[in-house]
Amino acid sequence: MSGSARVTEVGRSPVGLYVHIPFCVSLCPYCDFVVYTGALTRGPRARVGGAFIAALLAEVELRAAGRSADAPPLQTVYFGGGTPSLLPSDAVAEILAHIRERFGLVEDAEVTLEANPGPDERGDPHALRRAGVTRISYGAQSLDDAELRRVGRRHRAGDVADAVAGARAAGIGSINVDLLYDIPGGTVATWMDTLDAALALAPDHLALYALGLDDPDAEGLTGPLGDHLPVRAGARRWREAARLAQDEDRAAAQYHHAVLHLGDEGFHGYEISNWARPGHESRHNLAYWRREPYAAVGPGAHAFDGAVRRWNAARLDGYLAALAPADPSTVPPAMPPGGSEAVTPEIAAVETVMLGLRLDTGVPLAAAHQPPLSDHFGWALAAELIEVTEDDRIVLTTRGRLLSNELFSRLV
Repeated sequence: MSGSARVTEVGRSPVGLYVHIPFCVSLCPYCDFVVYTGALTRGPRARVGGAFIAALLAEVELRAAGRSADAPPLQTVYFGGGTPSLLPSDAVAEILAHIRERFGLVEDAEVTLEANPGPDERGDPHALRRAGVTRISYGAQSLDDAELRRVGRRHRAGDVADAVAGARAAGIGSINVDLLYDIPGGTVATWMDTLDAALALAPDHLALYALGLDDPDAEGLTGPLGDHLPVRAGARRWREAARLAQDEDRAAAQYHHAVLHLGDEGFHGYEISNWARPGHESRHNLAYWRREPYAAVGPGAHAFDGAVRRWNAARLDGYLAALAPADPSTVPPAMPPGGSEAVTPEIAAVETVMLGLRLDTGVPLAAAHQPPLSDHFGWALAAELIEVTEDDRIVLTTRGRLLSNELFSRLV
C-alpha cells in the first residue's frame, strides 16, 4: 500500500456498487476503458456468460464477507463497461439478486445499466426492467452519422432514437444519453444539430464529454496489476491524428452553447459534464463526487471506503483465474489481483475541493481559507474561474468549468 499511514477515517459501508462488464463487439479507437472484443464477446469462445458471471458472483460474495449485520443497504448499483447490455437479461437479474442478498438494496434503489444503441447491442429493455434496471445510459456520442463513423461507432443516429423510444415504452424510469464534443472534423454547427436531435428524443439526463485522448501506457497504468489495458497500435495511430484535429476554441464554443441551450430547455447542469431534468440526477455518480464510499467488482473496477482506494487489475485472465478456478472444491475463489492506496488527509482535502467544485453546489466559503484552495483563491477569483454565491458557496463560473483543469492542476 502506498501513501502515508495516516488516513482520513476508518472504512465505511458503501452506498453504491459498481459492476464492470468488460466486453464490447468492437473497440472504439478513443476508448480507455477495460474492454475485451472479438471472439471473447461473441461466438463459441465468448466470455460474456459462464465463467465470467460466476467470477462476478464470487467477488460479490468475497467483498460482502464480514459485512456488519446492521450495515445500511446499497442505494445504487451501476453496470458499466464495456457494453453491459450484451449481458443476457437473466444474468443481470441473477447478479442483482446476489447483490440484494449479500449487500441489501433499498426499495427505491437506482440501478443503472450502460447500453450501446445498436439494434444487436442494446438488449431487451422490457426484460431489463423486469430484471430490476431502473435507469439506462445510452452511449450515443453523436447524432451525426459522419461523426459516428469517424470515431468508430457501430450504430447510427436512427438507432439512438429507436433505443430511447424502446426504453421509454418498456417503462424504464430514467434515460441518459452520452454525447461527445470536440470530435475531429466536427463543427459548432454539427454539435448544435446533435444537441437538438438529442433533446428531441426527450431524455431525462444528458452527459456531455470533451473527447479525451489519453495515453495510459505513458502514465504507467497498463502493467500486470494496472487498471488499464495497453493501447492497441491502430488506436494509438488514430489518436495521434485525432489530436491534431482537435481545437480548444471550438470545444469551448460547443460547451458554452450546451450550457445556454440546455438551461433554456429545463435541464439542470448539476455537474461539469452532466445535465438532468429535476429528479433525474445520477445518484450513483453523485456518490463519487461527494466522496461517499462505494464498492466495485469486475476487471479494472475501483472502490473507495473513505480511507482507502482499491482497484482490480484489468487483465481478464488473472481475474477469472482467481475467482472462477477450474476446480473450486480444491482451489476456492480468491480476491482478484489489484492494488490499493491509502487516502491521506492532504489527498482528501484536495479531492474534497476538486470534486466539490465539479458540482453546481460548490464548496463552503470557509474552503478559501484552507489548503489547497487558500493559495489559489485570489488568482481564481481574479481570473473569473470562480464566484461566491449569496449563500456563501464557492462555485465555478461557466468560464471556470471550461478551464477547470487549469485550476485543478494548481490544487494538486
